[in-house]
Amino acid sequence: MMDFADISIRSNIKEIQKKLSAFAQQQVPFATSVALTAIAKNVQVAEKLALPHVFDRPTPFTMNSIGVRAARKDNLQAIVYVKDIAASYLAPYEFGGMQKLNGKALLNPKNVQENQYGNIPRRLLAQLKARSDVFIGSVKTRKGEIINGVWQRPIATAPLAGRRGLRKTNSTDHLKLLIRFGDAQPVKKHLGYRARAQQVVNATFDGEFSAALSKAMATAR
Repeated sequence: MMDFADISIRSNIKEIQKKLSAFAQQQVPFATSVALTAIAKNVQVAEKLALPHVFDRPTPFTMNSIGVRAARKDNLQAIVYVKDIAASYLAPYEFGGMQKLNGKALLNPKNVQENQYGNIPRRLLAQLKARSDVFIGSVKTRKGEIINGVWQRPIATAPLAGRRGLRKTNSTDHLKLLIRFGDAQPVKKHLGYRARAQQVVNATFDGEFSAALSKAMATAR
């Protein structure tokens, strides 16, 4: 779990408390915990809505990676966090750096059908490796470039695989590059997680705290 932003509203609460009656001040801890949780959920919604504007077709896994830990009366801290796996590849988009790769190389599909999220379908690499007309390795092109990836042999030099659900055979007279392995690249897009979280806190604090305090006072015994 990674907390991308650390935002404190202690000073806001202290200023408000100065203007409250003794009875109202007794309700502040509970009202604060309710308000903090509500604000955290506002941040969660804003961060999720922003993901499709930063990334092309983010997967449900990425969209659902932002969680909230509610505040309590005895622990006045609400946390909006990113789950560990997603945090590992989202962090460079917030703090800068290189892409986080799932393996040792960036998979760049060339002649393989991507799924609806623009990714290589699960288990496809293993399925391709099992084919007799496919191999993984480095090939030197006519231009002298060495390309490391998943290659498909021409039909003339490889028996038919006969596997259902996999790619058709290569009917050309040359090797076909299916997936190119590349290196991690510097991240160019910026997530803006911390700035967005601060904006949401600033915009919703007064309303959420006011509503929580009013409700706490109305239901206090």
